[in-house]
Amino acid sequence: MVLQIKYNPPFVGARLMKAGSAQKQDMAAVFDGWKNYGNLDYVCAWYKLATDYMKGTRIHAAFVSTNSVSQGDSVAILWKPLFTAGIHIDFAHRTFIWDSESKQKAHVHCVIVGFSYDGTAKSRTIFTGGQSEHVTHINAYLIDAADVFVESRSKPLCQVPAIGIGNQPIDDGNYLFTKEEMEAFLQKEPAAKPYFRKWYGAQEFLHRQPRYCLWLGDCSPRELKNMPHCLERVKNVQLFRSQSRRSSTKKLADSPTRFQTENMPTGNYIVIPEVSSERRRYVPFGFMDGSVFCSNLVKLMPDATLYHFGILESNVHMAWMRTVAGRLKSDYRYSKDIVYNNFPWPTPTPEQKAAIEKTAQAILDARELYPDSSLADLYDEVLMPKELREAHRANDRAVMRAYGFPIKMTEADCVAALMQMYEQLTAGK
Repeated sequence: MVLQIKYNPPFVGARLMKAGSAQKQDMAAVFDGWKNYGNLDYVCAWYKLATDYMKGTRIHAAFVSTNSVSQGDSVAILWKPLFTAGIHIDFAHRTFIWDSESKQKAHVHCVIVGFSYDGTAKSRTIFTGGQSEHVTHINAYLIDAADVFVESRSKPLCQVPAIGIGNQPIDDGNYLFTKEEMEAFLQKEPAAKPYFRKWYGAQEFLHRQPRYCLWLGDCSPRELKNMPHCLERVKNVQLFRSQSRRSSTKKLADSPTRFQTENMPTGNYIVIPEVSSERRRYVPFGFMDGSVFCSNLVKLMPDATLYHFGILESNVHMAWMRTVAGRLKSDYRYSKDIVYNNFPWPTPTPEQKAAIEKTAQAILDARELYPDSSLADLYDEVLMPKELREAHRANDRAVMRAYGFPIKMTEADCVAALMQMYEQLTAGK
């Protein structure tokens, strides 16, 4: 007998549940004693309750839910305790768009997960884009691989540069300008020209359309006093911060020429967009120099080399990112603590490292053949130039050799191998 119970819980994200709300109280009751449950979306409570009710039975359950349950740090927080308790995933439909039937269309990115305590099934099924695959096991990332849980990590697992977010002004928009706004401002205050820097967030970087920021952190009181329009901006920022309800922001009112978060590498660094379209096979990363400032919507790798760039732009790293990253709707959301810090890097020979540096430079050279095209254009799967695609393929092969992977390895097998490396690197830690 199959019992169908239909109920539509509100899809409330972890960051959208207000303190003291009914949802917050529900989460506290359901996940009493669990670590970090505050990072879970509301729908995760239904998985936990179902497994509580199913314990000691052969009942099978399945939910249609937002795809957050199989992405990012939710995987380790939710599924690790459930798997430890004996839960198995019987079948899964990977991310698809659920179209609302209402007049105001709401595209919700969902997964379907069937699960039980009954581990006797010899075959399990993964559905992806209308295709089905019969496998012997499904892990919490909804792939055919071992039960590995990639947990939040504050430092890189391997010996590579740490990455961080860019700058966060908390300035009420006073220090950020379009090109036209900057030019109009300089007409009134030409002495401010040395204090303007190009400013890149994820969108500005991908579309090669920088904004500009007025950086007065190193401006002396005497200079600032002689620039009345700049001084007006500083006063606006000071007032804005002083009126904030957050004590940390109020404290920043004492240093109104500085940003709340400052990350300004002095040399070359790699820029990693935090959010990028899922339609791209490769997320475009790139180099910037110390004259350029970036926002907190990108990640920065200081002291970066061509070797680092080659590994990060490879199909190996992209496969890892596609599997463990969180999503914003369906777009990739690149994170420091989940994606980057847990990524297993190879240990190449000097010859292999030199080969990766060569192919990484070839990617940059191929991009420069099209100076009028944005990275968004160049990495469109339809528009991507032949030279750039071939440069990436050569880089993919060089990186796979450094890992000891066969060149024709599937992405699923690549992820499974990386997860095995992750297990070995984290053993005993």
